[in-house]
Amino acid sequence: MRHENTLDPRRTALAVIDVQESFRPHIPDFSELAARVALVTRAAQLLGVPVVVTEQYPKGLGHTAGEIRAVLPENFEAVEKIAFSSCGAQEFVARLEQAGARQVLLCGIEAHVCVNQTAHDLLARGYQVHLLTDCISSRAEQNRRVGIEKMRQSGALPSSTEMALFELMRDARHEQFKAIQKLIK
Repeated sequence: MRHENTLDPRRTALAVIDVQESFRPHIPDFSELAARVALVTRAAQLLGVPVVVTEQYPKGLGHTAGEIRAVLPENFEAVEKIAFSSCGAQEFVARLEQAGARQVLLCGIEAHVCVNQTAHDLLARGYQVHLLTDCISSRAEQNRRVGIEKMRQSGALPSSTEMALFELMRDARHEQFKAIQKLIK
């Protein structure tokens, strides 16, 4: 029997929040973060987990980092937004609803602003939020820590890339186990 706080691939979606090129010079670990987000994005697709990507004011902040775009389908479209919370963009909420998601794997930039507000709005809408803490960053480490802590205090569940992927597979006999194992090794 599955515990309610473990991920169920039939009701999970991955939300990638604002990992945009303009942040590259300002986020200390941007290249590593983008690589981890690309890994989890690729793995989500292998596992049949829907992926929703947002871009905060792309006209000014640019588009999603190349590492992530490289693993998305060619015709994939990010959700453009101006509100800090992704839930401020109706298209974001519509894509989660269309996917039948009740659990959201959340990652992106910045922990204390857009990720934080998105997490709180998702929680308020009844979603279970799983924070991919190794895929969330901010310009300052203090803001990253306080953002994650506030989300946790509000009910978001801490997780990591490996933890989430193994919860989604549940078993070494999963048909994508070898492909996922290859990605994370």
